[in-house]
Amino acid sequence: MEKVKIGGVDQWLLIRGKTKENPILLILHGGPGSPVGPLTAHYNSELEDYFVVVNWDQRGAGKSYSPDIPVETMTIDQFIADTHEVIELIRNRFAQEKVFLLGHSWGSYLGILVAQKYPDLVHAYIGVGQLVKATENEEISYTYVWQKAVKTGNKKAIRELQGINTPGPYYSIDPKGDWFDRLMVQREWLLKFGGCIYQETSYNKWISVFMSRPEYSVGDSLNWIKGNEFSLKAMWPEIIKRCDLFKEVPALGVPVYFFIGRHDYNTPSELAERYFHVLEAPKKEWIWFERSAHSPLFEEPQKFNELLIKKVRTEVL
Repeated sequence: MEKVKIGGVDQWLLIRGKTKENPILLILHGGPGSPVGPLTAHYNSELEDYFVVVNWDQRGAGKSYSPDIPVETMTIDQFIADTHEVIELIRNRFAQEKVFLLGHSWGSYLGILVAQKYPDLVHAYIGVGQLVKATENEEISYTYVWQKAVKTGNKKAIRELQGINTPGPYYSIDPKGDWFDRLMVQREWLLKFGGCIYQETSYNKWISVFMSRPEYSVGDSLNWIKGNEFSLKAMWPEIIKRCDLFKEVPALGVPVYFFIGRHDYNTPSELAERYFHVLEAPKKEWIWFERSAHSPLFEEPQKFNELLIKKVRTEVL
């Protein structure tokens, strides 16, 4: 991994590939604050034979976390500017006109905004776990967890979900509210009820992979945890207030591919599907991952890699 100055702040890139002549694939991680470079290096290494794969620990996340980062710079517009700067850096380094832009979860919201603003720099946009409208996202996600709790008769889940009430209190834009703790309760039960990873109830498998990789030291892993909370607390209120792709991005000027897990209730697939049908683009394609929830790139990596290589790369170039 290498350190670069982006937006006046030290940030880290992980660049891997067989040859620098291959097209660039820039992966925008989720969270905000949840880098996945070590996971993609493990699960998606096949892509490195066909792309220059760039993972970027975004401002305030992972190796790019620092307690000195001004919280007032943790804004959506700043992240758009940072992304543009990263694209320019890697375009110039590898002498390429455009990049493939892949966004996962929060990164899918960031990515689609970047693709809208800079279509001339993007071969195609690939949305994975596509975030569409934050408030409705949380309402659908909460309803799923509540219904699972009632159906299974899980008294602890029912009690804790009643305690956080409906999503309103935990997507309050009041930065002094206890929304973070409430959100964490909902996300914990979402994981346990299979809405994050298909047929899994914990992140243990991914944590083991992450910790076994050479890209992160123990200190980096601790910073991952710190950066995750810092980024989410800093940016969640603005995301909740602003994120509505139905209004913000009714059309894109680049080819669009949505890779969506059938069982995703972190960014509910039903909401992404509704948006996909009204989105205008020169080309758009929806692909289901039947054995995935929120992260098809790690849940069904073989299918994911093959589609990026044999479909997206082949059709666009």
